[in-house]
Amino acid sequence: MEAVFVPFSVHDGRFNMDFDEKMLDFTIKTGIPVLRFYGWKPACVSLGRNQNAAHVNEEFCKNSGIGLVRRLTGGRALLHDNELTYSFTCRSGFLENGGSVTLSYKEISGALAAGFQKLGINAEFPEESPKRAASLKFEYCMSLSTGADLSFRGKKLVGSAQFRKEGSILQHGSVLFDYCPEKIKQIFGEEPRQDKIITLKEISSEITCEHLCVALKKAFETKFNLNFTTSKI
Repeated sequence: MEAVFVPFSVHDGRFNMDFDEKMLDFTIKTGIPVLRFYGWKPACVSLGRNQNAAHVNEEFCKNSGIGLVRRLTGGRALLHDNELTYSFTCRSGFLENGGSVTLSYKEISGALAAGFQKLGINAEFPEESPKRAASLKFEYCMSLSTGADLSFRGKKLVGSAQFRKEGSILQHGSVLFDYCPEKIKQIFGEEPRQDKIITLKEISSEITCEHLCVALKKAFETKFNLNFTTSKI
């Protein structure tokens, strides 16, 4: 099937979220799936669609040059810094399980898992959804996992979220290369759950952003039988 691929680029948070929305509107209009990879500069905190920003230390973010933006998708706040973000849009009918949020989430994440497999990383869905620690009021997004998030050796590897509009799906998510626990503590007022998170640096310091983009793109092509045309849409 014809599809559009938007190569890796780095932008500020507002541009990134506006472009994701532009992708979704393009898919709604044309029915063509779009895959995009991107980074963030400067670093940016993204809030879930309906999330209250009261727990984010906006003064620290401002003084540190960290942006603040709201996502189309739900979920908890996330610091985007040293990571690769993916974004994929398609009509719900394009997917085998497009009628189910959970199953479609897993279906798209399955392409990610196939990409990691190409790099020798066996990413899997957790057998059970971890229970949230009662003592934490506002957990950092990557410290929490649903049963549809990808993990490696029991630790969360990819954090994703989904939004639907007019019969089409936007799913985007983050793969951490590394992160700064102290910076996250300053922003969210609590330590990230390092026992629940794993980064690519921990798995293999030899994997570059380019390696990851190539592997994930090939996996999406194979899993969904896509014929990508490089474009900025």
